[in-house]
Amino acid sequence: MSKPQFNPTATDALLAFSKALANEKRQQILLSIFVDKQEHTVGEIAERVGIAPSTASEHLAILRRGGILVANKRQKEVYYTVNKERVQELVSVIQAWLTCC
Repeated sequence: MSKPQFNPTATDALLAFSKALANEKRQQILLSIFVDKQEHTVGEIAERVGIAPSTASEHLAILRRGGILVANKRQKEVYYTVNKERVQELVSVIQAWLTCC
């Protein structure tokens, strides 16, 4: 089995991904979105998790930077959903690193 090559871009993406997962409230946000696999607004997410909308916005921004969520703006609302393809890519990189040695 070949050893995965060091890729600074992939490493940066994994660091952002790890940071996004490293907070309990962000984990709760993800679980609340995963439960019904629907798009949700900041207000809906804040209510589900029991935090202020401004706090939810901060967490959602980190989850977006981590490649875990995508945001779609429609009229005055922004809807968040899971970025399945990107999450699968990042998990595949982690799996390759875990199985290489």
